[in-house]
Amino acid sequence: MSGKGKALLAITMGDAAGSGPEIITKALAEPEVRKLCRPVVIGDAAAMKAAFTFTRAPGQVRAIAKLADARFQDGIIEVIDLHNIQLDKLTRGRVDPMAGKAAYEYIKIGTEMALAGEADAIVTSAINKEALNKAGYHYDGHTQLLAELCGVKDVAMMLVTGKLRVSHVSTHVSLKTAIERVRPPRILTVLRLTNEAVKQMGIAEPKIAVSGLNPHSGEGGLFGDEEIKYIAPAIEEAKQQGLNVVGPLPPDSVFLRTNEGQFDAAIAMYHDQGHIAVKMLGITFGVNVTLGLPIIRTSVDHGTNFGKAGKGTADPTSLIEAIKLASVMVQNRKRVA
Repeated sequence: MSGKGKALLAITMGDAAGSGPEIITKALAEPEVRKLCRPVVIGDAAAMKAAFTFTRAPGQVRAIAKLADARFQDGIIEVIDLHNIQLDKLTRGRVDPMAGKAAYEYIKIGTEMALAGEADAIVTSAINKEALNKAGYHYDGHTQLLAELCGVKDVAMMLVTGKLRVSHVSTHVSLKTAIERVRPPRILTVLRLTNEAVKQMGIAEPKIAVSGLNPHSGEGGLFGDEEIKYIAPAIEEAKQQGLNVVGPLPPDSVFLRTNEGQFDAAIAMYHDQGHIAVKMLGITFGVNVTLGLPIIRTSVDHGTNFGKAGKGTADPTSLIEAIKLASVMVQNRKRVA
């Protein structure tokens, strides 16, 4: 695959006070990444140039004003330069509203490019939620922000590492609220979105496992009745709609079984139930995918790594995996279309 056959990916720089710029310099220096896609970074060119001084990665930055100026040459990282970071006022490794505001602007531009069809997908580096909120953007993370920018309501988070794909009924809410959200309409929505996403990942007929909420999936009501009242009815409705769904299965084994290949994806009932399973396998290789958007969005599955910012030691593997997955999803979407 070459030239215009490659996915055009808009890569957002993330929080400039974190490791986002540095892992981008490393990821885009990898030949396998360049073979898969045509990358353009949305960020601050000066911050990207500074990142090279820390990582010593091969390559250089070319600032551009718009996507039409991109040449997609190996060894060159083209940055749509928003000029929104004052490096002399930036302290790496600390929460900075300036960096939070800039990170929001990268995401907004990238999303607009994807919605307009200028980019095939967006791949996002990590943002800091505190910096984002201190800058006046009151979101609990990328998912909520992207949903608003895209004008959609029904979205879900999927984490991917190797064979394990886990979608979540709820994420950044209290455990009490998470339990209250375990209801058939939401479960059905996540099942439908997961089924569509796994097809975009190249599996024509996904088999999806649904986790229970309670220990042993409630043990027939002995340890809780949410499985009987809410989860099982949602599964039956999904089956009637033609989805290949199994469950509710015990939460302590369903993710292992999915990772072993018995299922193509699993549905977790709340944040930690799914996140712990994925991150135990290695956060380095994890990818975050937002389901339900009219665009393809993948992301690193880690935070801003403030402790490594400015040291050049941050691991780019998660970003590389996010780029690979976005490229695969783009090509499968084109085949279906």
